[in-house]
Amino acid sequence: MSRVYPERDGPRPFILGLTGSIGMGKSTVAGMLRDLGVPVFDADAEVHRMQGQDGALLPAIEAEFPGSTGPEGVKRAELGAIVFGDSEALARLEAIVHPAVAAERFDFMDEHWHAPVVCFDIPLLYEKTGTAGLDAVAVVSAPAEDQRRRVLARPGMTEAKFVDILARQMPDAEKRLRADFVIDTGKTMDETREQVREMVEALRLRHDT
Repeated sequence: MSRVYPERDGPRPFILGLTGSIGMGKSTVAGMLRDLGVPVFDADAEVHRMQGQDGALLPAIEAEFPGSTGPEGVKRAELGAIVFGDSEALARLEAIVHPAVAAERFDFMDEHWHAPVVCFDIPLLYEKTGTAGLDAVAVVSAPAEDQRRRVLARPGMTEAKFVDILARQMPDAEKRLRADFVIDTGKTMDETREQVREMVEALRLRHDT
């Protein structure tokens, strides 16, 4: 997030960071932002693309973790088994992935320079990426019981995996304290959508002034 964007004609967009712990509804909120015309950079989607068939990251990942890739891209089960619970292995993987995602984010800004607001959807914003270069941060949150129910309903999710993921994420309460906006997805879809609309309206006003 520390990269400096080159000056271009007109003011740059207002940059919103979107984050939230697992199961909080961040993807749903990102979709609502797109519906409102806000360009969204999805860091996870970029990672999946670069780790998919003929993905740019495959050679480096295979070199670091032999046998973890194939003709269709990263073998997610194999790679996951290598890095799950191994902080050193995870750090090696992140050293490959994070710089590549940063470069894609730079290109995204170049493409959407004249938009009033853009959004960076970054799951580990507070934990890994940091807030440098952002104008505001929106945290997507929900009651703990809703989070647990949503996560454990995912295919292949176990209690052990959920606990491990939570241990590597900043507590939701701390994220809420740090945020400029909190989007509560423990409400109805219409109520959540209205929260997002009000936030976007406020951000567009900030850009225009």
